[in-house]
Amino acid sequence: MNMLTPAPPSTRDPLLCPSSQPEVAGARVIGVVEQTPSGPEVTYLEKPVTATADVLAMSAPFHPTEVFRLAAACQTHLCPHFDGANCGLATRIVEMMPAVVDQLPACKIRQECRWFRQEGAAACRRCPQIATVNYKASETMQTVVNLAPVLIQIVNHR
Repeated sequence: MNMLTPAPPSTRDPLLCPSSQPEVAGARVIGVVEQTPSGPEVTYLEKPVTATADVLAMSAPFHPTEVFRLAAACQTHLCPHFDGANCGLATRIVEMMPAVVDQLPACKIRQECRWFRQEGAAACRRCPQIATVNYKASETMQTVVNLAPVLIQIVNHR
């Protein structure tokens, strides 16, 4: 199978959401978010780190999702982006956001990643600009997130 093409869904293991919340069971840190003048930039870790209380506390005084990109099992029907089969967020990221890298990032969850499984390398080329919490999101990013303003506030203030 070509590494740039989405793989068929796995029936054995749940796919991972690459933009998860720290309270999701099994969450692990996959990257560190840097806020730059042009927006968030994720630097991926060489190896994911279990999101223990001690690790998450390293983000203080900020919320962990302001500092870390976390991956955990996709929450499917519990997530407002999931339509019953696919992640609408991944679709909108690929359709509406520009690619920010030519080479695929050194991501350690790619084979388990819902975004990659669904959208292929196009998702990976956009992934480094995605921050789970983004207080200065552009209008495009707000459209990509596609949540009602009340939900955006809830997600941003967790």
